[in-house]
Amino acid sequence: MAAMTSSARPLLNRRLAEFGTTIFAEMSALAMSTGAINLGQGFPDTDGPEEIREAAVRALRDGRGNQYPPGPGVPELRTAIAAHQQRRYGLTYDPDIEVLVTAGATEAIAATLLALLEPGDEVIAFEPYYDSYAACIAMAGGTRVPVTLRPHPEDGRFRLDLDELRDAVTDRTRLLLVNTPHNPTGTVLTREELTAIAELAVERDLLVVTDEVYEHLVFDDAEHLPLATFPGMRERTVSISSAGKTFSFTGWKVGWVTGAPGLVTAVRSAKQFLTYVASGPFQYAVAEALALPDTYFEAFRADMLAKRDLLAAGLTAAGFEVFRPAGTYFITTDIRPLGERDGFAFCRALPERAGVVAIPNAVFYDHREAGAPFVRFAFCKRTDVLEEAAKRLGTLRG
Repeated sequence: MAAMTSSARPLLNRRLAEFGTTIFAEMSALAMSTGAINLGQGFPDTDGPEEIREAAVRALRDGRGNQYPPGPGVPELRTAIAAHQQRRYGLTYDPDIEVLVTAGATEAIAATLLALLEPGDEVIAFEPYYDSYAACIAMAGGTRVPVTLRPHPEDGRFRLDLDELRDAVTDRTRLLLVNTPHNPTGTVLTREELTAIAELAVERDLLVVTDEVYEHLVFDDAEHLPLATFPGMRERTVSISSAGKTFSFTGWKVGWVTGAPGLVTAVRSAKQFLTYVASGPFQYAVAEALALPDTYFEAFRADMLAKRDLLAAGLTAAGFEVFRPAGTYFITTDIRPLGERDGFAFCRALPERAGVVAIPNAVFYDHREAGAPFVRFAFCKRTDVLEEAAKRLGTLRG
């Protein structure tokens, strides 16, 4: 047998060469090796409602979803998604042609961008942004154009500069990728901001993809307003959400897309060559979850609000500048009051220094210098875990 020879050509294509091991894998490995409390990756440390878990068990036992489910998703879930959109937002979707079930929101984003972009198309996204956005744009051959959210000196809220957004649109712009409630900053875009985005999209004939996975996690006086509800937007918006964040079953990987028939058909064309189908029995359980009474969603939000306030108080006491989020289950902090400026170095040292893991926000930026002093903590953990984390972080001042 002839010996295999190595090639000087890199194995990973140029589109993905900039994306190595994710920061989440690195920080989670640090948590494991040091025994630190992991407030980095955004997953709950308790399961969601027992009746929904039992619904999945029942589906397994009844043989529902143990083989390939229908490509668009099981009818029960598509109907439940359509009913949810109607009940919560007054949006009417035909479950047969305007709803698509995906393997989590991450696949929904990937399939949507692969379906809608041609090589060279520009995609505007608000940085800092979830790291899969950049990778999915690259896989689709698109060009990402960041518009930076910056903390406002009056209220500390990360705000969108609407003039900067308008200036970013060119003749090559195909699509706006909008995330609200926003990970990692916790910003919830206001009606005024969303109105301006909608008017720009209509004026320039742009498609819009909205990542709304934290739609049920909004706090204080914030309100989640789907962009598809604004004038002229339903026919040009692909709305994405998932069950993982709302029901605390992130491992089930059940997400969905809603939109006009042509958009959903396009996304389905790409999705069928990714996972094809996934999460069969869990789809039936999520259908039941979406029909839970409003008291579930209210209690879930109240629990996360209490945890937000607990961790925010601990971070403030430890010396961080805290940007109190209006949504999601993440808190962004500024480490400069602690005499630090490099979020990467700070987060890599934090497990040994204080026994806590966090994520440097710079990984979510193209303009790394803009995100350098910011660090993200997740508060979707048990109260006793957050209390211990706050206690450990308090040693940073000592």
